[in-house]
Amino acid sequence: MNPPADRTPESGLSAPSKGTDEPSRDRVWEMFDRIAPRYDLVNRLMTFGLDVRWRRRMAEYLPAGDGLRVLDLATGTADQLLLMMEGAPGIGRAVGIDLAEAMLARGRDKVAERGWQDRIELRLGDAMAIPSEDDAFDAVTMSFGIRNVIDVSGAMAEMLRVLRPGGRALILETSRPESPLARLGHRWYLRGVLPILGGLVSGDFNAYRYLNRTAESFPDGREFCALMEAAGFRDVQAHPRTLGVATIYRGDKP
Repeated sequence: MNPPADRTPESGLSAPSKGTDEPSRDRVWEMFDRIAPRYDLVNRLMTFGLDVRWRRRMAEYLPAGDGLRVLDLATGTADQLLLMMEGAPGIGRAVGIDLAEAMLARGRDKVAERGWQDRIELRLGDAMAIPSEDDAFDAVTMSFGIRNVIDVSGAMAEMLRVLRPGGRALILETSRPESPLARLGHRWYLRGVLPILGGLVSGDFNAYRYLNRTAESFPDGREFCALMEAAGFRDVQAHPRTLGVATIYRGDKP
């Protein structure tokens, strides 16, 4: 299925500098369609496989109960849903939305390989305008996507809207280590290694330069927790992983 011509981007921070080949703000989903064939491989290589561990850890923060209804935003190839469901038998039904159809197509293949078509549905959708009624989900998750949304506060308002009272938002995102030495090494890796490695494996250097910029400039730690609180979430917590290079944020709907 071809993406709607008028859809708005789920990923993207700012317009590219004039004269570059980086994606424009309103067409950035095309970048994710281009890198879809090797997206999972690049993620494993860039994080030394740690992203799998971080995604699985998300399951530990899900609300208690059986038959949970879970929505995953910017789901991509459905890694987050699949890894979370492996460790969370309480999930009854899951929906993943994204604007990159090529990513979703790979995700549907992975869902079919596990025989979970009756439990997971992947469809086109925008985190800024979630195609769902109010109070529809017990948990909303988002991994490595919130830093790329145009309006972070707007996306959080949408998460809050579709969560039932007492439901939980879980956001996994890159962050900066607190240790000065670890932060220095992390910055060197983001600027000197990640764009080259991602470009060589995916064949798209511009895409990984673009993604690197979002990773460095996005608010994290207490600053991000403040954004969740301002959006209306309560009991907001940050759980740093691996020296703080990634963080799981959680917040509940009153």
